[in-house]
Amino acid sequence: MAISIALILIIVTLLLGLPVPFCFMLSTLFMVVSHSYDPSFLLPYSFSQMSSLVLLAIPLFIMVGGLMDRGGIGSSLVKLVEVFVGRIKGGLGVVAVVSCAVFGSISGSCAATLSCIGSIMFPRLRENGYPMGHSAALVSCAAPLGLLIPPSSQMILYAWVGQQSVLACFLATVGPGLLLMVLLSIINLVLLKDDPNVYVSPPITRVEKRKMLWNRSGKALPALIMPVIVLGGIYGGIMTPTEAAAVAVLYSVPVGFLIYKGLNKENFLEVVIETATTTGVVMLMMFCIMMLSRIYVQERLPSMIIDLLTSISSNKYVIMLMINLFMIIIGMIMDDVSAMLLCTPILLPVVTKLGISPIHFAAIIGVNLGLGNVTPPTAPTLYFGGRIANTPVSQMLRPAMIFILFAWLPTLVAVTYIPELSLWLPRLVLGGRF
Repeated sequence: MAISIALILIIVTLLLGLPVPFCFMLSTLFMVVSHSYDPSFLLPYSFSQMSSLVLLAIPLFIMVGGLMDRGGIGSSLVKLVEVFVGRIKGGLGVVAVVSCAVFGSISGSCAATLSCIGSIMFPRLRENGYPMGHSAALVSCAAPLGLLIPPSSQMILYAWVGQQSVLACFLATVGPGLLLMVLLSIINLVLLKDDPNVYVSPPITRVEKRKMLWNRSGKALPALIMPVIVLGGIYGGIMTPTEAAAVAVLYSVPVGFLIYKGLNKENFLEVVIETATTTGVVMLMMFCIMMLSRIYVQERLPSMIIDLLTSISSNKYVIMLMINLFMIIIGMIMDDVSAMLLCTPILLPVVTKLGISPIHFAAIIGVNLGLGNVTPPTAPTLYFGGRIANTPVSQMLRPAMIFILFAWLPTLVAVTYIPELSLWLPRLVLGGRF
């Protein structure tokens, strides 16, 4: 009973608008007082769990996302993608989606992806006659590709809490991320194919296209080298994720200052302050969630959940459907980092008992939390996109629901019930142990 009250306490305080770290702290305090847990046991346990070198990658990747956002990298990436699909009807929408995926592979952040690509693409989409409700919904629904395309700070958190391989978790979300990118692009083209207001750039000759590709590739090359360094270093066994994140920071500073010239002293200092603030909040949440996770184990919460679910149905697929619905709701009321920290210690033992690989579940939880972030009525990412596009959310709801129903939900179904979608790449790169 007490553990149920502790979980309800987190959700209610979140809905009331209490800062997320305090929600976790209040729930922990309730369990300590109500069950007389000894703080002298919980505090050292949480501290020992926090003393992990992997966690240094979190502030470093947060800083990389901020530096690349402020550094002017997004514009060169958008122009490069535009060479391939920018001259078909609805092609600029595809440019926006693919740019979100490419930028997401660099920033590892949903918010940074939406902020950067949205601020670049929304004026261009408006100039070319794209309905702004459609455009804002499309970019908002594509922004969580930053959560799925590695490197991803959320996957580092999942791997740390679940004691899994960071590299395997990175690889698991690639398949779902690419599927989502393709589905969003196709639906965008279908929705705009008969829109007479959408302007299409005139075709160019093959020679002109080759020349444009050469020029824009050269300008985008410094940006494209970033994921090669990070992911190549990790996958090749040359660097750990933490070392790769440090190298990414060292690389992004001169690129932002000297090549793209978007960085200056003022916005560099802003990035440092934002990184420190965000890291402090995340670390405080992680400290509390480690104490809560220990209490969850002591109170046999995973066993209680599996008993409850199996009392409703013994079918593994029905149970996974219920788990997915729970995670979507959590994703709707919490940011992706908080939701990841809450869901992982509660649900990972449950799905493991169902015979689901923890690496497979990394992809499932990533897609669920991304879907929760764009699903009304709360939809924090959707509201953020509306603010950037200066578009009422009411105009975004219809296209957003179409993208959710025909892109996000099929991706979620596929990643849940087709394990190979998320496991083929980890098996290919790391061997067949997953």
